[in-house]
Amino acid sequence: MQIMKPPFSPSSILRSKGRFSPYLFTLLAFILFVTILYGEDFMCIFGEQLYNYSNQDKFFSTPERVKKQIKVPFAVGKTEEGCDIFSGRWVWDEDTRPLYEESECPYIQPQLTCQEHGRPDKDYQHWRWQPHGCDLPKFNASLMLETLRGKRMMFVGDSLNRGQYVSFVCLLHQLIPEDAKSMETFDSLTVFTAKEYNATIEFYWAPFLLESNSDNAVVHRISDRIVRKGSINKHGRNWKGVDILVFNTYLWWMTGLEMKILLGSFDDEVKEIVTISTEDAYRMAMKSMLRWVRLNMNPKKTRVFFTSMSPSHGKSIDWGGEPGGSCYNETTLINNSTYWGSDSRKSIMQVIGEVLSKTKVPITFLNITQLSSYRKDAHTSIYKKQWSPLTKEQLSNPVSYADCVHWCLPGLQDNWNELLFAKLFYP
Repeated sequence: MQIMKPPFSPSSILRSKGRFSPYLFTLLAFILFVTILYGEDFMCIFGEQLYNYSNQDKFFSTPERVKKQIKVPFAVGKTEEGCDIFSGRWVWDEDTRPLYEESECPYIQPQLTCQEHGRPDKDYQHWRWQPHGCDLPKFNASLMLETLRGKRMMFVGDSLNRGQYVSFVCLLHQLIPEDAKSMETFDSLTVFTAKEYNATIEFYWAPFLLESNSDNAVVHRISDRIVRKGSINKHGRNWKGVDILVFNTYLWWMTGLEMKILLGSFDDEVKEIVTISTEDAYRMAMKSMLRWVRLNMNPKKTRVFFTSMSPSHGKSIDWGGEPGGSCYNETTLINNSTYWGSDSRKSIMQVIGEVLSKTKVPITFLNITQLSSYRKDAHTSIYKKQWSPLTKEQLSNPVSYADCVHWCLPGLQDNWNELLFAKLFYP
């Protein structure tokens, strides 16, 4: 039987006339040089595209994108086909909830320790999120710690993201010996260290992500808020080298229908400030965040998440309650599956969907807004440390000082971290 030879092969050219062609040798040498010099950049670019195709999430009512079967960083499996873990219901669970006790986690700030500050019930601790048609993987603290060995994980944003950060630390710390863990704060940065794992879980205070006049982690109660355009690197230089990054930003933008934007520097003697719609300002911040991720995060080795707005429950009339009420004394859930409170601005949610659906930057969206909207029972309300003495008028009207923004721990934000865990390991 005669074997057909290919009409062309590199080896045949190399063997022709028993010697290398000097032109071919020069070409091969050049290709090898370029491959060595820029190989990592090529792989980074190529890897970003692969990751982007494999990790696009469904935004709101848009159709599910086709997912390529390509392994993404930190993934150990995948959720069931067609499973939307953000669509589901709350189920009562006395067997596995809470995931830890308030008294067992020394890292919870006094603003979130509701039992210590007199909350009489614990029902809010016993609800578990159950997606329709599938189950969430159980939060595995051992797997999480082993995955973080030699790595950095960071939450970046406002006090809501700090609450999720503290919840995350509480879910892990009991597996770490007392003398092998620590938590320290350095201005805007708080660092929990698991020494035996050479790992850190960090929180960085940046309520707008961009530079603003509210960047002081302690003194930031400023009503006339100003955000500086194009200033992501002011904070971003502190995020470099992180392996898992979790962003959020929403609450601090809600000062009205417009935002003040600084076009120059806060150091300028004469400051150029323009006013634009809150939606346009928020869009500017989202695009800056994505640009920073594209330039600074390696999609082959790192993961980036963005958490949607955390809903407030400051107006009981939203869910059919009495006018003038709030989350104060609320101990039951909202059962209307289509409920959407007035404190959660749909126009901002639309901006998030618009920007993330168009980007090629690999980022995982954690859509916690709708599922958290049902939980008017889970806020700290009056059961927290008060930084200023309460007046007689306030004491006579608890609704006036109830915190319907932040959440008790343990509680709702532990569920956010179960969703984060699921998307990290089962994208």
